Amino acid sequence: MLTPLRQMSPFDVNMAIDAGYDAVVPYTDVGLSDIDNLVQDAIFSRPPDAGVATGIFLAGKDAPTALDMLDAARKAMVPPFEISVFADPAGSFTTAAAMVAKVEKALARHHGRPLEGLSVAIFGATGVVGYCTAVIAAGEGADVRIVGHDGLRRVAEIAASIKERFGVTVTPVDGSSEEKKSEIVRGANVLLAAAKAGVQVISQAQLRDAPGLMVAADVNAVPPAGIEGLKVNANGEPLAGTKAIGIGPLSIGNVKYKTQSGLFVRMIKAEKPVIFDFRDAFTLARDLAK
Repeated sequence: MLTPLRQMSPFDVNMAIDAGYDAVVPYTDVGLSDIDNLVQDAIFSRPPDAGVATGIFLAGKDAPTALDMLDAARKAMVPPFEISVFADPAGSFTTAAAMVAKVEKALARHHGRPLEGLSVAIFGATGVVGYCTAVIAAGEGADVRIVGHDGLRRVAEIAASIKERFGVTVTPVDGSSEEKKSEIVRGANVLLAAAKAGVQVISQAQLRDAPGLMVAADVNAVPPAGIEGLKVNANGEPLAGTKAIGIGPLSIGNVKYKTQSGLFVRMIKAEKPVIFDFRDAFTLARDLAK
C-alpha cells in the first residue's frame, strides 16, 4: 500500500485484510518519483507466473496524484513481469462510484430516466470525492456544475484539469453566498453533497425552492447533514418539502464498502494482473446498487 501521506489509512488496511490478503505492507511518504523503483522491486521479486500474487494499492487524498501514480506504475511494468494495481485515494473512487450508481438507480426507479441530460450540481467539488463524482457524472452525459464555496478560482482549475485529463466538460459555478447557492439549487435536477463532514451546505428552504429537483444525495454521515433534512439511512425516500427523493450516506456507504472490498477480492482471484481505477469502481458499483 503506497501513500504520499505520513500515515496509511486504517480503513484501507482493514479492507484489504478482510478481503483476504495474507499480508498488507504500508509505504508512507511515497512520491511520484518513487513509484518506478517500488513497482520494479515488487515485479522482479517473483517469477512472471507468480506476479498476480502481489497487488499495489494507491492511497492518499488527491485524485490526480493517485492517477499519476497509477500511470507511473503501469509504465514501470516490464512484461511478462507484472503485478496488479488498484487506486482509491481517500476512498474517493469507490465513494464517488457508489454515489453516482445510487443516483442512477433512483432516477430509473422513481423517474424512469437516466442521468444523461440532467443538471447535476456538486457541492464540495474541491474535495477528492467531489472531483471523482464530477468526472463520472459528466462521463454519463450529465450537465455537471461544480460549486466553489469560496468562489470560482479553485473550481475553475479543477474543471480545466478534468477537461485536460478526461476530455469531459464540467462547469465551475460560484457558491460563495447563500443567494448564489440558492440559484444553483433552483436550477438543479440532481444535488450531490460531498462537502466537509459536519457542515450543512444546503438548507430545506433552498430545497423547497427547487421545482425541478429529482434526487438529492449526501456522503456526510457526521451531524449536521450536508443536506438539511436528509436522513443518514435514506434510500430513495421522499425528501420533505420537495418532490425529490433522498439518498443518505449510509446507503451510499454500503455500496462503497462492497465496491472497495469487491475490487480487492477481484485482485486476489485474478488469474492475470489487473489495474483498477474509478471507472472499474463505477462498473462494479452499478451492479451492487439497489
